[in-house]
Amino acid sequence: MSLACRYGRYGYRMITRIIQCGGWRGGKDRVSRIWRKEGSKVPMKQKPRPRLWLTDGGCVRLRAEQANHVRSYDFETAWTHDWRVQRLLTLLDNLPLQCLRILVARRIGAQEVNELLADVTLAQGFPAHIRSNCGPEFTAKALREWQQ
Repeated sequence: MSLACRYGRYGYRMITRIIQCGGWRGGKDRVSRIWRKEGSKVPMKQKPRPRLWLTDGGCVRLRAEQANHVRSYDFETAWTHDWRVQRLLTLLDNLPLQCLRILVARRIGAQEVNELLADVTLAQGFPAHIRSNCGPEFTAKALREWQQ
């Protein structure tokens, strides 16, 4: 198993070849059995993800040039100690990368999102752009009307 630790990307077949070159007279089935018993696995390779602006999806991510230029908001999910779901709505300003507001509740509807955006807009002014994912939370008619 020290060979498996030293050569992390090698599988049991390659380790079998190495120890057979060293004079061991066993087959890959025996090494495979020991391999499974020890619980060794070759870690999966992760495919490199292309950057958003290099894909031909036609979407170019806008870079913030100054404060209050681009804001982002999204929902996060957290669980309490008794496994109840909490929803967090985070609103960020992208250039100084600061959190403007976090709304925590069990349910957050379009009305609450509108109120949060309106409060921050009154306090800090209108941003040039608002960025969000296109999840089902952000397709409410009331929210789309507020953004236009």
